[in-house]
Amino acid sequence: MVGAMESHARFHIIITLPAYTKTRTEGRFTRQEDWIAVALIVQKYGGSSVADPDSIKRVARRIIETKNAGNDVAVVVSAMGDTTDDLIDQALSIDSDPPAREMDMLMTAGERISMSLLAMAIHAAGSHAYSFTGSQAGFMTDAQFGAAHIRAVKPDRVRRALDKGSVAIVAGFQGENERGDATTLGRGGSDTSAVALAVALGADVCEIYTDVDGVFTADPRIVPTARRIPVIGYDEILEMSSCGSKVLALRCVEYAQRFKMPLHVRSSFSHRSGTLVVPEGVDPHTLPNL
Repeated sequence: MVGAMESHARFHIIITLPAYTKTRTEGRFTRQEDWIAVALIVQKYGGSSVADPDSIKRVARRIIETKNAGNDVAVVVSAMGDTTDDLIDQALSIDSDPPAREMDMLMTAGERISMSLLAMAIHAAGSHAYSFTGSQAGFMTDAQFGAAHIRAVKPDRVRRALDKGSVAIVAGFQGENERGDATTLGRGGSDTSAVALAVALGADVCEIYTDVDGVFTADPRIVPTARRIPVIGYDEILEMSSCGSKVLALRCVEYAQRFKMPLHVRSSFSHRSGTLVVPEGVDPHTLPNL
């Protein structure tokens, strides 16, 4: 394994990179010794995409569709719907000033529920998946409860699941510190988890699924005339995020830019093309699963 250290005014991060970077020209042999190109795709599904059992089943079908197209698929999932807010309300109804450590233990429960139900939905649909908590997936963080920063990602168990031909499902928004305590990454943390996992696995693209069809010139739910932006650069999306755009978390885009990880923002409720966020010089049409 190769370690890469990056620094930033806000944080430091060590991503454990694979010893080589997989490209779409690589692949694997079938039993008939035919060469098949294999893309590795990390997909992230937000809370609105997995808000209820029917939504989870729809997401499972989409994941299986991506897998059956010849791709390896790892998934990062958020908590269902308003689960995180509900957990906060429950905690505050018991203790008006709950310990930060216990809050993080509680907050990680929502994503764990989602990951397990999604793995079950994939199994019920005839495919196979393994679910992993953030710590099981190798997410190591600092000790700042409620707003932890990722220090390292060592996704050995995720790799083994992919090598077996299974879908790997990871609980977003969480990791563990050096003492083994559960930590959470703060709002938007699942986006950051997805990009960090994509980098650590050497993925071809990180797909971020939301309830809108990509990045728009304004919020299409408020401004009906807003236009979708088909392709955008990191600097532009960073500026939009810093100005309040909620499509992508700021730290997620910063990670993607630092490690040149292409992002594909799209809706889990349609098969429209969405928005590609790509490094300079990368032809967006070469990315998989367009």
